[in-house]
This record gives sequence, structure tokens and C-alpha cells, in this order.
Amino acid sequence: MLVTKGSIDTARIKKILIIQFRPFGDVLLATSYLKSLKEKFPHARIDFLVKEPFQKVLYKNPWLSEIITIKPHSGLRYILNRLRLFKAIRIRCYDLIIDQQGGTGSGQVVLFSKAAYKLGYTQSRWQWCYDLKASLGPVRYRSFQNFDMLKPLNISEQAHRPQYHVKSGSVAYAKKWMDHQGLTKEKTIIISPGSPRKKKKWNSQNFSILVDEINLKTEMQVIILWGPQEYEDAVRVKKQSRQGCYLAPPSDFNQAAAFLQRCRLLICNDGGLNHLAVALSVPSLAIFGNTSPLRWSAQGFFPYHYHLFNADWKRYSDNDFGITPYEAFQRVSAILSELP
Repeated sequence: MLVTKGSIDTARIKKILIIQFRPFGDVLLATSYLKSLKEKFPHARIDFLVKEPFQKVLYKNPWLSEIITIKPHSGLRYILNRLRLFKAIRIRCYDLIIDQQGGTGSGQVVLFSKAAYKLGYTQSRWQWCYDLKASLGPVRYRSFQNFDMLKPLNISEQAHRPQYHVKSGSVAYAKKWMDHQGLTKEKTIIISPGSPRKKKKWNSQNFSILVDEINLKTEMQVIILWGPQEYEDAVRVKKQSRQGCYLAPPSDFNQAAAFLQRCRLLICNDGGLNHLAVALSVPSLAIFGNTSPLRWSAQGFFPYHYHLFNADWKRYSDNDFGITPYEAFQRVSAILSELP
């Protein structure tokens, strides 16, 4: 249901700003409706306000005119930069601001923006400063649920896929390393055991046993992929594996995308890498523990994307999530048999 303070003059909307500060997964999923928004306002420029380093997700997005990046600061410097940001956004005179973030930081930007239309969710604590308000619909995969924001603009949920560009240098980086190891896409599974959030990480011993099951019972090879601050998790899984696996070289988010494009299946925790697999149409299996898959799993929305989740698991003192590596392997085996 829509709640508005007045009618919308769509002809007036020539400059649009979307606010989604972080993290990687949320910024990526926010790209789901950009094409639809551009089709609704074909002559409007669409800008995106995001924090570093999450702007990397938006590199070469075909629907964006400009990516406005906020540098991380603290203390007095943070306050001064916030004031500069408010002024910069105000000077740009946006006709429409879409507050996808819905937090205090984004609400302040909206408040001081002087935009003709300010759009946000009724569930936001800053809903009082919006001219246009949208209500969240039924809980579903976030890239679809993001379309609820556009209801006041008369844009309905449409078929889509999150957008992500993989650089040619990243493609060459992944290819060179995999060719050197003699690994091929058809025979490679990538496992990513890390996560910036500790509570989202499935037990490393379980990942190691899963690696062994894959090596013993399939013809697939396993690469352990890791990002910044995830090296120890990757090394731990490799050391605990009795059958052996490959430890990927250091990779940023874009290089990780290139590796995903060269694998048969991704196995990971709930997080940005799983959403990246959706954007790249790379089959995936995400293992959920403390977070619900209702909003963050693409299972049932995009083909060949699945999750494992034990709703009865309540023992939050450990991180086995009530899912054994043998159950995970059974699911992996079933997925491999389904892939074209």
C-alpha cells in the first residue's frame, strides 16, 4: 500500500539519487531495480551514494551516471566530512532521493537534501521526513523485495538480475592461476569458509570434512577462496583437510568474481559472495546458521541457487548450525547432478 503526501509529477524527475552505504551484498542487491528505474525515467540521471570500499560493486554499472563515494573517517574529521556531504548533495538539487539504507546517516542526507521528492520505507525511523513512503511487502529474496521501494513511483516487481562487472584484468588473474594448477571450470568447486561476521561462519572442521567428501566421492577439485581478513579461515580448512585442496591466491571482490566464473559450484556462508554468484549466474549453495534464508537466499527465485538451514538449531554457543558435512555433501551431490 502506498502512502504519499501528494501526487508525483514524473515529468519533473530528471535527477535521482539512491542511498545504500554498505555492505557489499546489500549494495549489489540494490542494483536489482536500476534498469526498471531507468526505463521509467529514461531521461533522468541516476546517481548512487555509497561508502568506501563498497563502491567497487557498482563499477561500470550501465544504469548509473555517477557513483558518489563517502570516505571512512572518525572524530572531528567525520563530522566535517558529513557537513560537506550534506552541502554537496543539497547543491546538486536532486528531484528524487531513494533512501534504500533507511538509517540515521542516510536519513540525515535526505533531510538536508532539499530534494523535491524523498522516498523511503514506512518502517524507517526517519519516515517522517519522506514525501513518498513505501511499505515492505512479503518477506522474500532481497533483490525482489527491493522493488517494494518503487511502488510509489508505479514501478512493479519485474524479472531482473543484480548487475556486476568483472574486469578483464581479474579474468586474466584467475585464468592464469587456474591454468597453472591445471584446473578447469567443469571439474572445480569453490569453497569460501570466511565471513566478516563470526556468527555467520560454519564450523571450519565441517568445511574440511566436506572438502574430503567431495574429493573422495566425486571427480571435482576444490579451491578455497578467501578475501581480506579471511586468510586464517582458509588456511585452517586446508590444513584440516586430509585429501587436500587448493588455496586460492589473494583476491579482492572483483578477482573473486572472476574465480567464480571459472567454477562449477560455489559453497559459502550467508554473505556477499553468495549474492555475487547470483549476479554472475554461478550455481551456489549457501549455509545459514544465525540468519534466516527467507530474505537472503535466492533459492526458488533464481535457478541453481540453494541453501542449507536447520530451523530447529538453537545452540548458538557453537557454529555447526545443526548441519553436518555429510548432509552438506548430499546436497552438493544432488546439485551437481541437476546442473546442465
